[in-house]
Amino acid sequence: MPRQTITLGGSPITESALVAVARDGAPVELSADVVEVLGKARAHVDQLAAGSTPSYGISTGFGALANRHIPVESRAQLQRSLVRSHAASSGTPVEAEVVRGMALLRLQTMATGRTGVRPDTARAYAELLNAGITPVVREYGSLGCSGDLAPLAHVALAVMGEGTVVLDGIEMEAWEALAHKGIQPQELAEKEGLALINGTDGMLATLMLACHDLGALLKVADITAAMSVEALLGTDRTLAQDLMALRPHPGQQASAANMRRVLDGSAIVASHAGPEDTRVQDAYSLRCAPQVAGAARDTLDHARLVAAREAAATIDNPVLLPDGRIESNGNFHGAPLGYVLDFLAIAVADVASISERRTDRMLDKNRSFGLPPFLAHDPGVDSGLMIAQYTQAGIVSELKRIAAPASVDSIPSSAMQEDHVSMGWSAGRKLRRAIDGLSRVLAIEALTAARALQLRAPLRPAAATHAAVEVIGHEPGTDRFLSPDIEHTVALVQSGALLAAVEVVTGGLD
Repeated sequence: MPRQTITLGGSPITESALVAVARDGAPVELSADVVEVLGKARAHVDQLAAGSTPSYGISTGFGALANRHIPVESRAQLQRSLVRSHAASSGTPVEAEVVRGMALLRLQTMATGRTGVRPDTARAYAELLNAGITPVVREYGSLGCSGDLAPLAHVALAVMGEGTVVLDGIEMEAWEALAHKGIQPQELAEKEGLALINGTDGMLATLMLACHDLGALLKVADITAAMSVEALLGTDRTLAQDLMALRPHPGQQASAANMRRVLDGSAIVASHAGPEDTRVQDAYSLRCAPQVAGAARDTLDHARLVAAREAAATIDNPVLLPDGRIESNGNFHGAPLGYVLDFLAIAVADVASISERRTDRMLDKNRSFGLPPFLAHDPGVDSGLMIAQYTQAGIVSELKRIAAPASVDSIPSSAMQEDHVSMGWSAGRKLRRAIDGLSRVLAIEALTAARALQLRAPLRPAAATHAAVEVIGHEPGTDRFLSPDIEHTVALVQSGALLAAVEVVTGGLD
């Protein structure tokens, strides 16, 4: 099926559009109006470049070297030197989807006409994305202030035909990849070097991808919580709509509604709903599941609001204003993004933490209401899912460490000119690891609950939880090599297959 082309110009990049381009390879194009706007803006920059008055980033050096006037004959070299020197990242290569996402967002900023780049330079970014050429950007290098300088410089370097890129899974020199795809390397003109690297695009791309993934995972968290409530003979009465209405947090209400739909028609829940059940209350990890996952949802909503505002921003320094002025500014500071990236990591750690507690409860014969120890076939001979919980606990412990905020840190740079930085890029890097960890924790809870529900036979689970058990496909029995079963369930969670199987029964969850 052909992928829909994303046309830049007029409106900000949405989360879904970014995912389509960054992850799924959807093509991009510049509208005719954008090309015209770019041409007019560039003409104004050229006029300033020809004037005698020094203009930052056009006829001067950068950062702490801004007081040096650069003669006309040295300005092309100035742009090359800026990009080459700032492409200074180190470490493990960043994921292709993050690199593609930040290239798309930088192109969107160019399309506003507020950066002064030439139309050819903007077209080169679109061509790079459409050709599937991904610049190699390494993990360390951005302080999240003056934007994501080093990561964005690697992208700019590739457009110049320098540095290394990946094409069709093969790392090669940028000039070679551009030639293979018929793309002309760009000789950057005045102002363009700064315009290509002064943005929060790496942080924002990471945030938007994280929001997309976490939105799906929080639905999975409702599913696994419902499966655990059912497996542990818990009650669904605490999920009632009138109880939720007493505390009008929208995320909590959505989470409880999801759990009610997943548990609808459960013969297991009905089997102990009468007065003969002497238990007064379920444990917090069951009873408070919608409160925790709901708070995470509300946090996600706030993060999406911040991301949408940033996607609507034009971030460059200096920036070309509608009245023709070119002004220095501090809009590149990543604090708004750094805060919410950290905030999401806190929520992710807590959702994982409560999931692990439910898993542990299902494995403990003293708290599982009749389930065998560790859900083992022959306890003592078999260990069942004992060590799966160890794996889960190890991930949760790491997520708690990852939740320590990066954005409270700052370290001065550029001879104290850049004396307060956001560390938002670092916050984004650890959030990606946190979201991967959450998917694994939820997968282990789902695997555990699936086995527990099978052991409740002949009582029948709800249709939705039965669908989850079926797609997981893990049959109780004697011990076997467990890691493949865990990885299979992780793949179901990360691909959306587990969620899709449940939503066939429930309809789309909130």
